Amino acid sequence: MTFTAGDNVLIVSCADDPRAAGRTGVIVDEVPPGPLTEGRWTVSRVGWLIGPVLCHTHELTHADR
Repeated sequence: MTFTAGDNVLIVSCADDPRAAGRTGVIVDEVPPGPLTEGRWTVSRVGWLIGPVLCHTHELTHADR
């Protein structure tokens, strides 16, 4: 599954911050993730007290579908 910047996603699980699981957020990355983020997508707007999180593709699903 691939994502683009601005996609709304549901965080199924998140090793970076388990509090984000079950919440929705928005993909920030304009290009597919690389070695700097260890292949993880940056997801923002997850929650008021949760900053941007890094999630692997298998931890995300499209929220709009």
